[in-house]
Amino acid sequence: MSALSTLVENGVILRRSLFCLVLLALTLGNLFTLFRGLDSPQAMDQAQIAREIARGNGFTTKLIRPAAYSQAEDAKKTVIAFTKFEDTYHSPLNPLLNAAVLKLVGADRAKAWPMGENELIYPLDRVIATVCTFFFLMAIGVNYLLIARVFDAKIAGVCAILMLFSESYWNYSLSGLPQMLMLMLFSCAIYFVYRAVEATAEGRIAMAPAIIAGIFFTLLALTHWMTVWIALGYIIFAAVAFRPRGIVSAVILVMILIPATFVMIRNYGISGSPFGTAFLTLYNGLAGSEDEIMRTSNLKDTLNLNGLISKIIRVALLQASDIIPLLAGIVVAPLFFISLLHPFKRKPIATFRWAILLMWCTTAIGLAFFGVGAKGTDPNQLHLVFAPIMTAYGLAFISILWNRLEAVSSTPILRNVHYIFIVILCALPLLLSLPQKVRIGIETRDRGGFPHWPPYYAPALNLRLKKIVPENQIVFSDQPWAVAWYADRTCIWLPPDHEGFEKLDNAAADLNTPSAGVVISPSSYGSYNMMEIAAKFKDFTSLVIDGQAMIATNSTNTSLYDKDRKTEAALKRYPYRIPLLGYFITFYSDKPVKTSN
Repeated sequence: MSALSTLVENGVILRRSLFCLVLLALTLGNLFTLFRGLDSPQAMDQAQIAREIARGNGFTTKLIRPAAYSQAEDAKKTVIAFTKFEDTYHSPLNPLLNAAVLKLVGADRAKAWPMGENELIYPLDRVIATVCTFFFLMAIGVNYLLIARVFDAKIAGVCAILMLFSESYWNYSLSGLPQMLMLMLFSCAIYFVYRAVEATAEGRIAMAPAIIAGIFFTLLALTHWMTVWIALGYIIFAAVAFRPRGIVSAVILVMILIPATFVMIRNYGISGSPFGTAFLTLYNGLAGSEDEIMRTSNLKDTLNLNGLISKIIRVALLQASDIIPLLAGIVVAPLFFISLLHPFKRKPIATFRWAILLMWCTTAIGLAFFGVGAKGTDPNQLHLVFAPIMTAYGLAFISILWNRLEAVSSTPILRNVHYIFIVILCALPLLLSLPQKVRIGIETRDRGGFPHWPPYYAPALNLRLKKIVPENQIVFSDQPWAVAWYADRTCIWLPPDHEGFEKLDNAAADLNTPSAGVVISPSSYGSYNMMEIAAKFKDFTSLVIDGQAMIATNSTNTSLYDKDRKTEAALKRYPYRIPLLGYFITFYSDKPVKTSN
């Protein structure tokens, strides 16, 4: 018995050591060899806000959304400065945490962390990604503790492995978005929810763990305002499940409302709306995209509510059809919904799943209004925070059915085969993509990696545009988040019409922060077909495709920009084409500039 126990103990140590070794290899590999820089507009936006906070400028932004500027003008009844423009789009917690890290590494200084002439990846991209990855690794640990408490160490270990080999989780970890912070906070919250459920099942008052869970839900709401829908599900569950009934829910509601009230008062003072510019993301779900409303200076037109019910139903159905990729690509996670039919013997396990279901349902309802996509890294992706605990229930349900098979019960060696099969199946997307990523990473290791090109190319903005545009001037662009982050210059999102453009251009000149020009990148011409470009960029369609016309004909004389009557005013202001990366990224300047390509 002593030899057997020693063997088992050594086996556990070996497995845990192997897991830590793989975790370390994947972490270092993704942050260095495989890293390609940030690829999310919202992540770059939050990163540059964090840098402004680190510099002592408060919650201000260098990305100017025309809609936000219009809100601020209407609220304060005066012309608003473009410098130190206050942001009401993002939730505060993630930028604040990133600001602390940027301050710690000295990134608050303008000349700190410069790009080398041969570098392709902006150094601070890796800093932001490291913070996100840190929260991801913490989330794996918290979920292991939670799932080991709910079920057992074996299921907890398999869930940890599935999280580690989830390509979706790594994509979000490296994106700079707050999803990994949200995952960690949600995992901590439901850990204490389960402790409260256990206390209730044992006849004890669950006030303490239920309130601690509420603290984490409050922090979650301050990380992404859409997570209020998750908190709503918990408040409803707490009102029914915990005694004294209604008290816990009321306390949690007050906890969330106190910081939310301060945020809404601030937003109202800046934008005239308690929900600030963030409310306009409603267009993302009900109008298909928020880009158009964010780029307009005329907010008098209300949201088109024609076909509202059908739009909501459509987004809800899309969530159902894309449930596997939304749940981090872990194929066993959706089996959580089937496990609801199984009568688990332990009451806390049976009760806890209804709390998870209720929180997921309220989240799905909220996303039906505001929209979410399964492709790429969507800033509204909230489903993936549910993936670990749903995976645990799915694994438990499969294990129950698997162990009932006669062949399995009579052959002990088969008892863990289903775990191995599930791990291999879920890890395949990551493992199959690794060789290509490693090859590219090794080939470009001397330049820091290969960027997410198109559309992002940090050297064009940080090494070239930043030198061309003085600090007291602004620019217009189709990727203002990248200009604000990489070039460290105030940038206005290019409006769709010349009236909005001239209004902002003239305001900038009157405020002694004149515009230096317009940056056009693949964010416009490379992301849409010609019909979509014409619909989105309207009066500036010829400007958007001007560089591509010259590339296609291999001639600088083939210009569309100077032949379009709708851009005559812009042409007079910015007649000089400055290639920042050939004509793939072009700066239309107000003065001639010599720059190497």
